[in-house]
Amino acid sequence: MTTALITGSTAGIGAAFARRLAAQGHNLVLVARDTKRLGEQATELHDLHGIEAEALVADLSTEEGIASVEKRLGDRTHPVDLLVNNAGFGNKGRYLEVSMADELTMLKVHVEAVLRLTSAASESMRSRGRGGVINVASVAAFVPRGTYGASKAWVVQFTQGAARDMAGSGVRLMALCPGFVRTEFHQRAGMGTDNIPGWMWLDADKLVSAALADLARGKTVSIPDPRYKALMGVVKVTPRGLLGGVSSRTGRKYGPQ
Repeated sequence: MTTALITGSTAGIGAAFARRLAAQGHNLVLVARDTKRLGEQATELHDLHGIEAEALVADLSTEEGIASVEKRLGDRTHPVDLLVNNAGFGNKGRYLEVSMADELTMLKVHVEAVLRLTSAASESMRSRGRGGVINVASVAAFVPRGTYGASKAWVVQFTQGAARDMAGSGVRLMALCPGFVRTEFHQRAGMGTDNIPGWMWLDADKLVSAALADLARGKTVSIPDPRYKALMGVVKVTPRGLLGGVSSRTGRKYGPQ
């Protein structure tokens, strides 16, 4: 049986990955900050699917948290075959309205943790000649929209570059770029969502199914919905200056309230 490690596993996209992979018979290493929720999730998935579910409590905004997950990914006696870097969060407010401490914490989680965990997993996987990494980014990566979008753009560019360098090694790397997904993400950030049109919302379980299919096909970037694929097609041909203005207005309309 293969093993998947999922960060931010207790809610949203991470929880959907955990449900799907457990149902497919994969053992899991579940990573999150909330000890109680993590234990409950591990017990539930073990009892429901008969898989081994290891709970690893770690805060990826800290050096200790990142290091503990790096150590688990480097364990050659209990190897991880699939890494899902899903942990992340949003900050409410525009540039200079968010504290520098919060901006740096976002970069710690979205950039440093992704770099270090991807590297730890990829090195171990390459030695075995197989494995996969899914780095959860966002369609925000493709529009100029503050630190969140910039950090997710880094995830996409890093993942694509790493995937090219790892070609032929048996290790697949993919950036997953969803749009709005019904999770706890916006609530935790204090963002209102009532003004977001219904058609823009994605289902986490369907998103995960599409993402895993794209990884199996060898894609390095996955935008797992036809609606967002079409939107990103428009973004590609829109002048950057105009796109910046539209992104700013859209952020005020559909973003933090």
